[in-house]
Amino acid sequence: MPRSAEANLPPTNEGYGTKEYWEQRYTNEPPGTSFDWFLSPTYLLPLLEELTAELGRQARVLMLGCGNSQLSEVCRAVGEALVLMLVLMLVLVLVLVLVLVLVLVLVLVLVLVLMYDAGWHDIVNVDYSRTVIDQMSARHAERTGMQWLEMDVLDLAFGEGEFDLVIDKGTMDAMLTTKGDPWNPPEKDIQTCTKEVDEALRVLRKRPSSRFVYFTFGQPHFRKRYLQNRPGWNLSHREIGPPEGFAYFMYVLTHASDDK
Repeated sequence: MPRSAEANLPPTNEGYGTKEYWEQRYTNEPPGTSFDWFLSPTYLLPLLEELTAELGRQARVLMLGCGNSQLSEVCRAVGEALVLMLVLMLVLVLVLVLVLVLVLVLVLVLVLVLMYDAGWHDIVNVDYSRTVIDQMSARHAERTGMQWLEMDVLDLAFGEGEFDLVIDKGTMDAMLTTKGDPWNPPEKDIQTCTKEVDEALRVLRKRPSSRFVYFTFGQPHFRKRYLQNRPGWNLSHREIGPPEGFAYFMYVLTHASDDK
């Protein structure tokens, strides 16, 4: 954990579930601070590519409780980096075979278009901390198409069916920090987590390629209660993470509709 993040830990775990804690933390952190809970964005990228295989990088993505994670940044940039590598290889081949200058120019023009379209550009990041939204919006001002909005994940200001993929990377976990028996969480926590998933499913498009994905350290017997038994949605989960590391889990709700 970065030293600045460690210095801003709450006195008790319950602090993670309060807006006041996050506002104070993001205010106190040095400019440019980033922190990713659980697994790194580079580890998660292949999983996100798998989850958006039907639509590719044209999928519209919603990040719930984005904080100052680098996941959105990496999701957008990785496609551009890969294409840039291919471009360099292509240019090298073109030079080696002494192709006509006109052909080279045409290829480079095409490359500029591909570089822009290669990544997941249509990413909407929401968080209820105005501080972190302002920070991240300024930090990524040059990334057109990526939005940063102050919003409560329990009351999303979107219409029904606006997104292809909704991602929760630890946001629900912050809602489950109340002291007590994890086998019998307080009714307030159950209602809060259920509401978050309700909202996520509401803004997803009703087609088989639509998914809500939740990354967490929470084991199935503690987390499935908030995700299962939802008409029109199929729940799956799997253990993820490096073999030598801590075990994490990925839960996926996929729409069961036959509509395309």
